[in-house]
Amino acid sequence: MTLKTVDEPTRTMAPEAAPPRLGGLMTMLALANSSMFALYLGIGAVLMPVQIAQVDPAHKVATLGMVAGVSAVFATVFNPIAGALSDRTGRRSPWILGGGLAALAAMAFLGSVSTVLLITIGWCLGQATMNVYQAAVTAVVPDRIPPAKRGTASALVGLGLPIGGTAGVLVASQLVDHLRTAYLVLGAIVAVAAALLTAFGREPRRAAEPAAPLRQQVAAFLSALSHHDFRWAFIGRALMVLGYFSVVGYQLYILTDHITLPAGLSAPSAVAILTPVSMGAMAVSTVIGGVLSDRWNRRKLFVGVSAALAGLVMAVPVASPSWPGMIVFSALNGLAFGCFMAVDTALVTLVLPRAENAARDMGVLNIASAGPQIMAPFVASAVISDLGGYTALFVVGGALSVLGALAIVPIRSVR
Repeated sequence: MTLKTVDEPTRTMAPEAAPPRLGGLMTMLALANSSMFALYLGIGAVLMPVQIAQVDPAHKVATLGMVAGVSAVFATVFNPIAGALSDRTGRRSPWILGGGLAALAAMAFLGSVSTVLLITIGWCLGQATMNVYQAAVTAVVPDRIPPAKRGTASALVGLGLPIGGTAGVLVASQLVDHLRTAYLVLGAIVAVAAALLTAFGREPRRAAEPAAPLRQQVAAFLSALSHHDFRWAFIGRALMVLGYFSVVGYQLYILTDHITLPAGLSAPSAVAILTPVSMGAMAVSTVIGGVLSDRWNRRKLFVGVSAALAGLVMAVPVASPSWPGMIVFSALNGLAFGCFMAVDTALVTLVLPRAENAARDMGVLNIASAGPQIMAPFVASAVISDLGGYTALFVVGGALSVLGALAIVPIRSVR
């Protein structure tokens, strides 16, 4: 397949119809993304570590790494497949609604189990269903938002991480003694958001893609990575996400085993304090980074600088392994990661190889988010166990983020 090198997707839009609905569509997208991150962070930062510590306290670090790593395989597989299928059907809404309702069912199962095997199965089902939902939601921006508004749209959508993440961690922390209820509440939030987006998003029908032979589908799927700029965007995001989740995925255990907390402050309560600090900073940098990247038309600058900053701030808890040090780290890390994710999302939509395959190619790119989450728990577990504990984990996470910043440099078609 011949790939077309473009700065912006060339999907045909209906300019006379799109602008009046952009505000409502962006609001629904922000809600959909917020619900997604509420579930991901509520489970990843609080519920899953607590559940595993209850079931297997002696091996909690290794067990959390195994469960997170195995389940992330399902995220990696289901995201691009669901994206390609929604491209073929010409609709996003059925996949959004179906994924959201299936995620609720998976959360009901996950909250009712009490063995490592069943927890692993439950979270694999959760990752699979949530990535069906995520793939279709992610494709809405390149489908329906004009290129000139991608930075602003990505910033609003990017607010889903700080807003949803904070809400999810607060809900999980409040309900941590009632795991089944906590899982059900987070699943219900996703299901309701899916229903609202599909009901009020008013998706225009696109022509369905004809079925193609399996070999041609696989070749087309992999061909996205042969595109120079797309490949480097993939590498940069993969390194940044690997560095970020290697540390953040073990935050509860860092607070339990590495940081001396103030008297009377439990680790879940500490997470509930640090998360709003991080997410509040993330919200600020998400909006500022997205809007300024539109105004200045400089995506690479914002992405590269924020990734480098994310790496450098890992030195804070190394120099000051204390509760105040963790607060400072959380704020600076939130600033860096929020700007990166907002502007990197806009950058990626501008280097997609083919606009008509936006969901499939965004699904391939999302492997750069899901794939490192397979590696991150194993990397973190090995570093903690064999290379010097949690201090070494911060050093490794910082190095990976800096390499992610350097990977942005070779991109040519976007400033």
